[in-house]
Amino acid sequence: MSSPHFKSAAVAAALSALDEGRAAERPVLREAVRTLLAALAERAPGRSVEVRVPPYGAIQCVPGPRHTRGTPPNVVEMAPETWLAVATGRLDWAEAVTEGRVRVSGIRADLAPHLPL
Repeated sequence: MSSPHFKSAAVAAALSALDEGRAAERPVLREAVRTLLAALAERAPGRSVEVRVPPYGAIQCVPGPRHTRGTPPNVVEMAPETWLAVATGRLDWAEAVTEGRVRVSGIRADLAPHLPL
């Protein structure tokens, strides 16, 4: 966890809450999700995959053909707690997909090369 994003107070607080088996406060969870989404956008710049973590955020990332209208062909969607876990390496990407905790569609929707952050 050498990334500066892990020094974010919101990320630390959200991970602490999850470690203690309790839900993080909504504003903290929102900020943690958005911080880690921004880190993914920095690590994998592009617009070929849309990563959605409702209700807190969505980004486009990963190099490749750009999507401009309608439903994107490459979509990744998951719950905020799942995003925190895969983004920080607490949950393996392939395991999360296999367990159905992450919904993926499209040939470019594999974030494994970019995770954990």
